[in-house]
Amino acid sequence: MPRPTHRNDATPCQTADLFAAAGVGEMTARYAGPSSPAPSNGTLGARAATGGLASLSDIEALELLLSRSLANGARATAVALLARFGCLRRVLTADLAALSTFVDTRVGIDLQLIYDAARRLAAAELPGRCVVSSWTALIDYLKLTMAHCEREAFRVLFLDKKNQLIADEILNHGTVDHAPVYPREVVRRALEVSASAVILVHNHPSGDQTPSSADIEMTKKVVDAARTLGIAVHDHVIVGRAEVASFKALGLI
Repeated sequence: MPRPTHRNDATPCQTADLFAAAGVGEMTARYAGPSSPAPSNGTLGARAATGGLASLSDIEALELLLSRSLANGARATAVALLARFGCLRRVLTADLAALSTFVDTRVGIDLQLIYDAARRLAAAELPGRCVVSSWTALIDYLKLTMAHCEREAFRVLFLDKKNQLIADEILNHGTVDHAPVYPREVVRRALEVSASAVILVHNHPSGDQTPSSADIEMTKKVVDAARTLGIAVHDHVIVGRAEVASFKALGLI
């Protein structure tokens, strides 16, 4: 029996109306390119098979991915998604509510699965390794998981005596510019998992990784609370849109 596909039931005119309502009409020009015919999905698949996926542009990769789920309109949908979200990474990290203007829930989940697979691969690099000496892998993982979050989130990496990862947990979600942090909660959880050290992490949805005065004050409170119970705070990493800030590197810890 043929495998069912996820279909977009909107007509081309209805789809165009949705894109216009979402405010992407003028922005699509820089992604749509010249008016020459778009490559067929078969052509894209053949190119990927012979030249590798890296031979495809972002819009072509997204079109090829969408063509697995949409009976038609994959190119137009790819153009609109990139115009709305700005880049492929932000398409793949968008929540279902934001994606629902362009695709149905099943297609939205297909897109999210790509990001989730990448996150799982990055996370798989950390267990069993000394996190402190695997700093590049850690930063890559944190940027992948937090750089494009729309709300602040405060997470803690709990480490054992060998600085190997015991647990990676988000303790609080917040708003676009604040995530509440309670030092006692950090210390309590560290004791529960028998952690000897922690690395604090949170993101700045604004994209600017510069620590605020509130960030510095909060970190000091966590360090003081942890020290009384013999738990080390190795660092506090703030994840911006493209870069990260390390409190240790900045001399703030």
